Amino acid sequence: MECISVFDMLKIGVGPSSSHTLGPWRAAQRWIKELKENNKFDAVERVQVDLYGSLSLTGKGHATDYAIMLGLSGADPETIPTETIDIVIASINNTKQLPLNNEKVIDFDPKSDIVFNKQFLPFHANGLKFTATVNGKKTSSTFYSIGGGFVVKEERKNSKKNKEIFFNTFPYPIQLGTELLNYCNQLKMPISSVVLENEKSIRTPEQIDFELKRIWDTMLECMYIGCHTEGNLPGGLNVRRRAFDSHQKLIGDLPYTTPQEWLETIRKTEVKFRQILKWVSCFALAVNEVNASLGRVVTAPTNGSAGVIPAVLMYYMVIENHEADFEHVKKFLLVAGEIGSIFKKGATISAAMGGCQAEIGVSAAMAAGALCELLGGTPDQVLIAAEIAMEHHLGLTCDPIGGLVQIPCIERNSMGAIKAINAAELAIDTDPKNVKVPLDKVVATMWETAKDMNTKYKETSEGGLAIGVNMSDC
Repeated sequence: MECISVFDMLKIGVGPSSSHTLGPWRAAQRWIKELKENNKFDAVERVQVDLYGSLSLTGKGHATDYAIMLGLSGADPETIPTETIDIVIASINNTKQLPLNNEKVIDFDPKSDIVFNKQFLPFHANGLKFTATVNGKKTSSTFYSIGGGFVVKEERKNSKKNKEIFFNTFPYPIQLGTELLNYCNQLKMPISSVVLENEKSIRTPEQIDFELKRIWDTMLECMYIGCHTEGNLPGGLNVRRRAFDSHQKLIGDLPYTTPQEWLETIRKTEVKFRQILKWVSCFALAVNEVNASLGRVVTAPTNGSAGVIPAVLMYYMVIENHEADFEHVKKFLLVAGEIGSIFKKGATISAAMGGCQAEIGVSAAMAAGALCELLGGTPDQVLIAAEIAMEHHLGLTCDPIGGLVQIPCIERNSMGAIKAINAAELAIDTDPKNVKVPLDKVVATMWETAKDMNTKYKETSEGGLAIGVNMSDC
């Protein structure tokens, strides 16, 4: 059984896409490591990268080519100063040379050495192949970016171990929602505590707290940056950033200097229903505007849906509970991560495989369940909240205009966050005995829907809004 950590579901990286940016970036890093392990790195003369399927069809809009060049150059998405990305890419384009892992310089022309192939590989919609010329001979390795920054090789089908995923290590392995509930009942623990016990089997409590704090700090900073940055987003659609204008109207003239002071200041603002809607939308928009401009975000569970979870958690922190602290953040993220892993195991978190239901739908389910626990919901009600949120995203297509993670992606984060809060409130008032659709049924249904969905609605920009609205219209 796959034992997926919370830190596999919530990764710090660079936008705009976890499957099309972060995944290829990580694949490039893994390939470099392979070359080194096979004692081939020092003899590499040339490099070529082939993109297939969805990675090819929407790769330009998702900065897949940027991610590959940055990964091959030795940069890390968690630590690279995002303001240097354009500088690194410009240098490679202008000099036609690549600093391979920042250790040796080789000739590299992005226009000819990154090949966009429209055909799909059979294993997954997001395939990419790295080829190196070593001592005059070519050696290749193929990877698949399967959503949420996860990268695998096809051999994973028959493998008992994968470097990205833990197998048979958790004391309470969970594949289904029913299994999670059984552990909660046996141990008399809320979901967050069961998940914490699993995490403690692979990390110390101090490491867990440190990493969760780092994730929350990244989310908070991302919201802060998005709310304080104006102008248009890059990419050619000339999309106006909306979080800045919305934030100015909401915050008024109240003073603050840091993200944490900002959080405290928001607690002092007016909280009528309309203001709450606007604040939640503002938080979600802010994150995904940062994401769309190659900023640093947390995949939750993907970059395209990165705004839902921070927006709902921020809602709890600044609207619902002014006494909320890191312990509340910790519980929220633990529950959210576990719910996301159930969807990943039973369905998919890749829009190239399942459409936007796999991104916004899953993120809304994660946020709804996590909020429900903080609001006092039982484990049963937590899963009810997750089910409600996904049930009303079933069939949601992925049809980004221009292949960019902007329209309709950014607004969908706002809608997903509001739905998540609504789902949590509905679940709190629901008697589990009266539930007709359990979480496991909606996960299975989501996967069946994904398999039945036409390919043109799965992050290919070949259907829906992506062809209904032209770049020239914008």
